[in-house]
Amino acid sequence: MNEKSLKKIIFIALLVSTSFSMGFTLSSFLNNKSSPVYHNVNGIDLGVFWETWGIIEDKYALGPLDHEKMIYGATNGMVNSLQDPYTVFLSPADKEAFDEDMEGEFEGIGAEVGIRDKFLTIIAPLKDSPAEKSGLLAGDKVLKIDETETIGMGLTEAVSLIRGDKGTEVILLIGRDGLDDLKEIIIIRDTIKTNTVEWRIIDNNIAYIQISQFRVDTTREFDNSINDIIIKEPKGMIIDLRNNPGGYVSTLNNMVSRFLDKGDVIFIEDFGNKTKEYKASGGKKFVDIPIVILINNGSASASEIFAGALQEKGIAKLVGETTFGKGLVQEVKELQDGSAVKVTVARWLTPSGVDINKSGIAPDIEVELSFDDYIDGKDPQLDRALELLY
Repeated sequence: MNEKSLKKIIFIALLVSTSFSMGFTLSSFLNNKSSPVYHNVNGIDLGVFWETWGIIEDKYALGPLDHEKMIYGATNGMVNSLQDPYTVFLSPADKEAFDEDMEGEFEGIGAEVGIRDKFLTIIAPLKDSPAEKSGLLAGDKVLKIDETETIGMGLTEAVSLIRGDKGTEVILLIGRDGLDDLKEIIIIRDTIKTNTVEWRIIDNNIAYIQISQFRVDTTREFDNSINDIIIKEPKGMIIDLRNNPGGYVSTLNNMVSRFLDKGDVIFIEDFGNKTKEYKASGGKKFVDIPIVILINNGSASASEIFAGALQEKGIAKLVGETTFGKGLVQEVKELQDGSAVKVTVARWLTPSGVDINKSGIAPDIEVELSFDDYIDGKDPQLDRALELLY
């Protein structure tokens, strides 16, 4: 549904509310076939919706009606009919939670989730979060949240169930590739505070920089880090994008520009009837330094484009596992009551025009990090990256 249609629904709802104050009943308003609510959108008569509303208003006997909840439910159903897990309606509370995510502080378990092959799936547990500490892994399929089954559940509902106040408990029933049985994971919610960029010098003067998300403040954090790294004159660089669920296009554009020549294509947005190229703005910081990027199936969206751009330009080798494959771009459109629609507006394409949606980006060198490695504190992916830079 486009923004114009959504505004129309909300406007009609306001008309309905106004009709009560004028002394009219909703049923008489709806039964008036000359009413402005009876008109077509692409040949579909909106009167069917409003006739149903009127029947419920006149006949429903099991308690008072929550009209706001009905409007939100209808709008949510309309968005869900698109069968795109990334296009969602956000109530004012959901929108507030979304904004908190992108600001880097919220209460919950600290995991990015998505819908993959109709299953609620962990895209990435955040670093040092309750989700990570409990053993939750990228790719885990969440089959139950406490006692609620997730099959057919929308992403917004799932997030609202997983989230909660600091100190409270949530139990996730998960399925995992390589495990014969389902597994219950108990997680105690906490306040999640995240810095998106961390770095250090490791073996043989190699700069290791981990980017956990592409938020508004990530460019500043990244620039501060690389300015400090340059002073160290490292022999090579490892950029860790594992479990990075993505973020803002503008942040991605600024950060990739630190590695490319001005005018180099970073990625392409395919809107279906047109394409738009995003090009490096300049400010290249590194010349003739070998770079390895670590990826896994928790690397999604903007992190995939970051890795794909540097891979295709021959600037970096990719080590790890094939990325998640979220090649869709969303735009958040806020509505007049504080709710919002996050709508898919385009596809991400790599500089050469490769569509990564669902297929993801394959590493140049595939290295698995098993659950046993994780438990034992081993990191064969990082070890292989270091070997390439020695």
